[in-house]
Amino acid sequence: MISDGYIYDDGGRESAGFKGQAGDCVTRAIAIASGLPYRNVYIALHDALRSHKRRRKTEHSTSPRDGVPRRIFHPCLLKLGFEWVPTMQIGSGCKVHLTANELPAGRLVVRVSKHVCAMIDGVIYDTSDPRRNNDRCVYGYYIKR
Repeated sequence: MISDGYIYDDGGRESAGFKGQAGDCVTRAIAIASGLPYRNVYIALHDALRSHKRRRKTEHSTSPRDGVPRRIFHPCLLKLGFEWVPTMQIGSGCKVHLTANELPAGRLVVRVSKHVCAMIDGVIYDTSDPRRNNDRCVYGYYIKR
C-alpha cells in the first residue's frame, strides 16, 4: 500500500517466517533503514536483550517481538554506523515533526512517542502510518553516515 510519504513495509518479517502481530517496530525499522535481513536484526537484538541485566522483574522479555528498550537498541545502531541526532530536549516542546520537510534525506531510524519507524529520503516505511496528520513529534533520529 502506497500513500503520499508512506509505504507499507514489514521489514522482511513475513518473508523471514515470522507470523502474527508483534510489537517489533525497533526490529523492523533497523532492518529497513540498514538494509539488513529482518532475521539477522531480530537475532542480534534477541542476543542483546538476553545478555543485558533486567533492571526490574516487570521489564521487557528477551524477545524483540515485545519491544526493545532504547538502552539496548542504541548501542546496536551505533555499531551499524548510525549517528544519534536529538531533536527535542526536556521542556523544550516539539520542534521537529514526522514529515519529510522537517527531517533530512537519507536512511533514518526515527524515535517518536512509544514507537520507532524507518524513513528513507522523506518516505516512511512501516506497517502503519505513524504521522498523526503530520503532527507527530520527533524525539530524535539515527542517521546512517
